[in-house]
Amino acid sequence: MSKKFRVGIVGCGNIFPMHAYPVNELECCELVAVCDIKEDRAKAKAEEFGCKYYLDYKEMIEKENLDVLHCCTPHYMHPIITIYALEHGVNVMTEKPMSIKYEDTVAMVETADRVGKTLGVIFQNRYNPGSILAKKVYDSGELGKPLGAKMNVTWMRTDEYYSKSDWKGTWDKEGGGVIIDQAIHTFDLMRWILDDEPEWVDVNIANRTHEIIQVEDSAEGVIKFKKTGVLASFYTINYYCTDSDVEVEIYCENGVINIKADRCEITMKDGRKYVADKVPGEGFNYGNVKDYWGISHVKQIRAFYESFAKGEQPFINGREAMKTMKMICTIYDSGKEKMRKYY
Repeated sequence: MSKKFRVGIVGCGNIFPMHAYPVNELECCELVAVCDIKEDRAKAKAEEFGCKYYLDYKEMIEKENLDVLHCCTPHYMHPIITIYALEHGVNVMTEKPMSIKYEDTVAMVETADRVGKTLGVIFQNRYNPGSILAKKVYDSGELGKPLGAKMNVTWMRTDEYYSKSDWKGTWDKEGGGVIIDQAIHTFDLMRWILDDEPEWVDVNIANRTHEIIQVEDSAEGVIKFKKTGVLASFYTINYYCTDSDVEVEIYCENGVINIKADRCEITMKDGRKYVADKVPGEGFNYGNVKDYWGISHVKQIRAFYESFAKGEQPFINGREAMKTMKMICTIYDSGKEKMRKYY
């Protein structure tokens, strides 16, 4: 990759380092500008990374001749910024979720297709060694038919956490709570490994412990998958006493996949085992960020630029990520309407 791609990042909040540090380290990239509506944040990040800063993403796109824009803003802005950038000739890597409404997700993908630009979406946990092992063995057919699946996400988000944000905990800006923010990565892993889409979902959501938010802090339910016939149960909360390791189990005819945090252990009924975990000594410096985000942002971002340089679609492009967004939005429809929702 001899060309230096001109890169801009819009949104200088908590997730910003997970994009800025990888972009800054990649030889094929030059971080030329950052943008945030809060000038103190934008200016501080520009000084840290030695680039320009803007308060208006449209001005940044107009003036900086960007090849790629990374979108790290509040959820409701993702489709607005992404579609604008794509229509102005800029490729986009957006954080999850793609949007808070499925119709906006579709519009993002259709725009990328229409203008011939690349749209990538962050689901970095697919790049964890355990996730890769689970997908490889499952796809090989060695495990046989899947019989059932379950996932648990039990984390902690206090009222103080929400009080520090002007958009989290709201339906119109965050789009939800524990489902769309904390558990979405785990939903994505389960759906991706099974390589299936739901036939229907039946979900309960509630806000049981938080005083200052509009959205759910608890969700449980079942997803019936079409192709495999699997019933997948899930339990997600963000009022546990700590951020416990996420768990995914897929029970098959010939063995069981167990994912816990980054580790995957596959136990075959004939006694054999496959195990994958973090690579000893592997790491990447993102600065002062949350440990449970893992290190795989840099893996996905590097892979995005490798594909981009070859003129190929990235592994997790908009059309692929749209499958998970449809499932997430249908889960919310079921929870809000208190009824089973069919695809």
